[in-house]
Amino acid sequence: MTSADPDATGLLAPGWTGSPAASATSDTAYLQALLDAEAALTHAQAARRLAPGPAAAAVTEAADAARFDVRSLAERARGGGNPVIPLVADLTKAVGEEYGPYVHRGATSQDIMDTATMLVAVRTLDLVLADLARTERALARLAAEHRDTAMPGRTLTQHAVPTTFGLKAAGWRSLVLDARDRTVRVRDGLPVQLGGAAGTLAAFTAYGAEDTEALTAAFAHRLGLAVPPLPWHTLRTPVADLAGCLAFTAGALGKLATDVLVLGRTEIAEVAEGSGGGSSAMPHKANPVRSTLVVAAAHRAPQLAATLYGSLTAEDERPAGAWHAEWEPLRDLLRLVGGAARDAAELTEGLRVHADTMREHLGLTHGLIVSERLSAELAPVLGRARAKSLLTQLAERTYSEGRQLEELLAEEPELKDVDLDDLTDPARYTGAAALLTDRALERR
Repeated sequence: MTSADPDATGLLAPGWTGSPAASATSDTAYLQALLDAEAALTHAQAARRLAPGPAAAAVTEAADAARFDVRSLAERARGGGNPVIPLVADLTKAVGEEYGPYVHRGATSQDIMDTATMLVAVRTLDLVLADLARTERALARLAAEHRDTAMPGRTLTQHAVPTTFGLKAAGWRSLVLDARDRTVRVRDGLPVQLGGAAGTLAAFTAYGAEDTEALTAAFAHRLGLAVPPLPWHTLRTPVADLAGCLAFTAGALGKLATDVLVLGRTEIAEVAEGSGGGSSAMPHKANPVRSTLVVAAAHRAPQLAATLYGSLTAEDERPAGAWHAEWEPLRDLLRLVGGAARDAAELTEGLRVHADTMREHLGLTHGLIVSERLSAELAPVLGRARAKSLLTQLAERTYSEGRQLEELLAEEPELKDVDLDDLTDPARYTGAAALLTDRALERR
């Protein structure tokens, strides 16, 4: 029987523990992917009359992760540097004497390891995409509901001009859709690996394969993976593509979560997570745990991706170390992004928006948040130089006297015929925010 995964508890990994991605990337899941690759290879050879049909059936029947000891395989992997070598020995024994010789025939360890990695990646990305879809739908709802909800726009941490929460949510959604599109493109292009000992497919020709391209295609078809133009033992484009899309997805979700953390600060409180986490010391706290975990994933992802990009410099027809360096960071990336996607879906589905607080905060600068508009609108009335001088003077008085800009403007005789109610209302100075939100929501 398969022993428990040593890392299954995820004690130090609350971001991905218990997520669908955690199961899809477990040692048991990886083992099953290795076995699936071995079975598919035998089936592909049987389909090309390079192995008897019963051999494919026997390998498939034996290729059940529950029949193998994960811990034993891990320990024995030290002998050859990868888990495929001891697995082939165990699988050959499980298949039996008659058809055992057809296990792994013609392949090299990297063929199976890389193919299994692509399988694990595809299966995990499917789960990520499902959670990205949940997040996108939640953000579309928020953007539509708050299309005209005015709030302070902030630049360099300070109030700038008004914006809308609808536009902010639409922007988050745009990033999520960008992540989705990149993930779909990468997922659909992940290929099998089949090259034999040095990428020439020589052993398969020795066993009678006249059309190695057709053999590779049959192998890929069996697993639902793409057919590569060449064996890619040291041409690591698929891994680099995975690194890129996963790091981008983590960052896109991290941007959303970072904004929620800022807007959810006690002194801002314009949004709040639907159900916050508790504190071990302070009973009053409801910590933004979902956002925190998403941001944590976004902080780690770029460095993991960097390791994978570094492995592009793989020497010869199989590198010593560069290939081996990929396995753990790639799995960590899949887990981090899978967990972040789950948490982002829960975060956005439960996000509480405090529109009244947003409106209240528009007045924190005593009306100066619309100074840009006033500069433009009063210039034709007063002249550009006079308008600038007046607004500069009144801006100082709003703070020194604790009065609203609109009140001070109303005292100026030069402006007695100007509709100050309209000009000084922050909610009426959101520019094209509503139209931009509508445009963004047209994207599917």
